[in-house]
Amino acid sequence: MSQLTKKRINLGEVTGLKKILRGAGLSTVCENAKCPNIGECFGRGVATFLIAGNVCTRGCRFCAVDKGRPLPPDPGEPERVAATVRKLGLRAVVITSVTRDDLQDGGAQHFHDTVKQLRNALPGIYVEVLVPDFLGNMSAVELAASAQPDVFAHNLETVPRLYDEVRRGADYKRSLSVLSYAKKAGRTTKSGLMLGLGETPDEIEKVMDDLRNAGCDMLTLGQYLSPSLRHAPVAEYITEERFLHYKTRAIEKGFTRCVSAPYVRSSYRADEQFQIQ
Repeated sequence: MSQLTKKRINLGEVTGLKKILRGAGLSTVCENAKCPNIGECFGRGVATFLIAGNVCTRGCRFCAVDKGRPLPPDPGEPERVAATVRKLGLRAVVITSVTRDDLQDGGAQHFHDTVKQLRNALPGIYVEVLVPDFLGNMSAVELAASAQPDVFAHNLETVPRLYDEVRRGADYKRSLSVLSYAKKAGRTTKSGLMLGLGETPDEIEKVMDDLRNAGCDMLTLGQYLSPSLRHAPVAEYITEERFLHYKTRAIEKGFTRCVSAPYVRSSYRADEQFQIQ
């Protein structure tokens, strides 16, 4: 069994960006989801903004984000995101959110407003959105996509057999339909999977095929790391050789871009990835 080399986090790299974000009243998924790349990305002045609150209405067993009853979305947040991105001098930004099953549109309007604010404040900036499934509400998908993000991402996370165990409340076919609808709406689409939860190579191959059939353009593959003893355990540490094999298979199947390595996360180095499609 392969083990991961530990990533060092330079707290000095993290502190400066955290100060700016807290001053603007903003959150990042980097912090809330305990991402192992936080030091690297913060050190480069890159962050994935977490909008619509930091409390999720679902209880997925792989995720460290707090669960419970969230507050209403802050209407001033989209403008603050744009102002902060301008302050940081970013040329690319990723916007994601907790799942908001309590909202009629699942938070789609908040995504739309945030992207529009970014476009108005910073013409030409690259914007990627990583959205929840909006409970299969295609009007919500259309609303989020209509803001014209450069990439419309929605993660399948794992193979369908493991959904009941680690992704309760989600539906595999529903997630595929979100990606398919966004593709038909003219967006470049992207999805991501965590490996090491107990999936088989054949199951990964089948998920790749399903994604391509849904028109998904890009794929990210990374090692699942359990946030705590309360979360789903790691079933297997995937070797770098197998990550490379999956990348080769993804390109052979027609994905325009596949980033596949142990520490890869769906928004990892997105500011570089978008240049190579």
